[in-house]
Amino acid sequence: MSAPVRRYRLTLLLLLGLLAAAPCAQAQHRPSKRIPPATSPSAGKTSAGAPATKPKAANQPATTPGPYQIRSLDGRRARRLRLRRDGTPDFVNINKIAFYEDKKALRAIAKAERRRNYHQARELLERYVAQFGIANFYRNTNLLWRLGQLLERDSQVVKARAFYRLALKHHRTDITKVQLYYDSLEKKNEQLYVPLKTYYELVEYRKNLNTFHPPKGVYTSMGDAINSKAADYGPALAGNDSVLLFSSKRKRRGLTGVVDEDLYTSRREGISWTDAEPLPKPINSPNNEGSACLSKDGRTIIFARCECATCHGNCDLFTATRGKDGKWSPPKSLGPAVNSPAWDSQPTLSQNEDTLYFASDRLGGFGLSDIYFTHKLRNGQWSPAENAGPVVNTRESEVSPFYHPLYHVLYFSSRGQLLNFGDFDIYKTYRVGGRWQEPKNIGPLVNGKGSEYYFTIDAQSKNLYYARSEAKEINNLDLYSFPLPMEAQPQATTIVEGTLLDSVSSKPLKGIVSIIDTDNGIEVASKFIRPDGTFDFELIEGSHYAMLIQSPDFFSVEKQFALKGDTVMTLLTNSIDYKLPLIFKNIEFEQGKSAIRPAMQPTLDRIAVFLVDHPTFRLNIGGHTDASGDPDVNEKLSQDRAEEIRRYIERKGKLKPNRIESFGYGSSKPLKDERTEADAKVNRRVEFRLVKPEADKAVDGAGDWK
Repeated sequence: MSAPVRRYRLTLLLLLGLLAAAPCAQAQHRPSKRIPPATSPSAGKTSAGAPATKPKAANQPATTPGPYQIRSLDGRRARRLRLRRDGTPDFVNINKIAFYEDKKALRAIAKAERRRNYHQARELLERYVAQFGIANFYRNTNLLWRLGQLLERDSQVVKARAFYRLALKHHRTDITKVQLYYDSLEKKNEQLYVPLKTYYELVEYRKNLNTFHPPKGVYTSMGDAINSKAADYGPALAGNDSVLLFSSKRKRRGLTGVVDEDLYTSRREGISWTDAEPLPKPINSPNNEGSACLSKDGRTIIFARCECATCHGNCDLFTATRGKDGKWSPPKSLGPAVNSPAWDSQPTLSQNEDTLYFASDRLGGFGLSDIYFTHKLRNGQWSPAENAGPVVNTRESEVSPFYHPLYHVLYFSSRGQLLNFGDFDIYKTYRVGGRWQEPKNIGPLVNGKGSEYYFTIDAQSKNLYYARSEAKEINNLDLYSFPLPMEAQPQATTIVEGTLLDSVSSKPLKGIVSIIDTDNGIEVASKFIRPDGTFDFELIEGSHYAMLIQSPDFFSVEKQFALKGDTVMTLLTNSIDYKLPLIFKNIEFEQGKSAIRPAMQPTLDRIAVFLVDHPTFRLNIGGHTDASGDPDVNEKLSQDRAEEIRRYIERKGKLKPNRIESFGYGSSKPLKDERTEADAKVNRRVEFRLVKPEADKAVDGAGDWK
């Protein structure tokens, strides 16, 4: 049984006009919804890293932390996953028969359809489809779609969508109408990620907010110690993540400069890596070697070797062990149960090291290349390879699997899943109830407009390693490494949902939502709020978060929250209107002084820009002090501070004097009883009250943000 769903709903009721004008984009950056052309993930020379381009058989498919101290997640929180079934059935015949057909059963289904007995038709068709072999998925795609329709008619929407997805992944004809219909169903769940350029603009903006520390960067190359002018890819970690093993085509031999693909290694020294060195014989040989994985103790290696005398196909999987003297044994083939007459490569071991996943373009698969697996038997041999199934594999290409060392999460690269940012993207899928669930794109902080492969994570899920190409043409892969974003985290399975509404009209507002894990500094890709005002994120349970919401016509709103245990959390802001103040945490004066500090200027500049862009608005500024000292002195000091801010904003925006009023209240309006210095700090503040003309209060939406 799957774990219960925990949904934490954040309902944010914000009055129109409250969020700050922040850097924003004019275009939504979302995964493209398309069925890509059937092409190979690599072309050219046979390689351990990618399958060679070759035709299929006729019967095959067409080709400074914030308010929380940074701390690691403890074991209890790190291992707790909120997993959900997605309605996909278990196809029992996938690795037993190529094609299932029962004409009598098909006639019974057709008869029920003619009689409009849709309930019976659904039951009969569901039983029939559950018997599908691999070939049924591209020969009987229409039955997958029809079953989805009947399930939807029967109000089984989750299961219906699962079959719609299967039809879209495996069809062989143009089904544009089907694609458009599925898109309409998914509209409410669409993830509207902001473009990377906008993400970095938001990062710059966050630097002005005390609660948001700067991110650690994405798309970071591993540098010249690892990367060469040739292709470098296939990273694997060993030795408590201190040893990096990878593939490279940097070596050339002979007068003609034939590429010699080999395995290389590098050691971590502090925060850098040593210069890469090739593995010795007998691992590397005159043949091509690459795409290796290591056992946890580092004593067993499984890798691909190509075009060798003992190979069953053009690339086969081999294994070797390292003795006490540190030398590797002669590699041995995994044998014909695993290797095929085609290309077999890119191995990865499960957490218990009893299952091996790999990529292959052998005959009988769903597409150009598929993910396969094999189990280790009691005698130490490997069982016959099996296909990972129609949810993971598609009519296109799936390659470079990686099984997480702590969780039942499989990462892989695909160009055939339904949501892509570029060409090949990296996805993750969870094993629930013995079935792989619908793969999830791990987001734009990992996947770019080009191609990404060979995804690897360290044991603590802190850093990722992978190969990527900026262009769709894979002409020079390089290795990259940077902190693992939230979307790629294996533990990010707790759903946080939110709605942004105008508290007066209850109409949805537009904007951008940014979330930061303040405990661990984990980046979360920012998203546009959907047209209906909703947004959602999958986060790690047990962490503290800071949320920043920005909209084109508004001041920003910051919110802090925590995801705890089994508690259902509802966060409601107070119903805010223009009579209530905006308080910026970074408007802090030096004690006893009223001079504007440089740290205040970005916030004050934003206020000035807002007033320039909205000439009908007026602004009231209220200065406040804590209770220490003489009340009369405090009142004068607060008035001086408010006046300094008024003059600064007027100069910056070249505003007319009558648009801003300033008031000094001294310590007469405390927010807290002052028992501690922290309480006094809360009371030392500047409040901004927007005054909006009555005629403008019924303005709909949040500006023209497309």
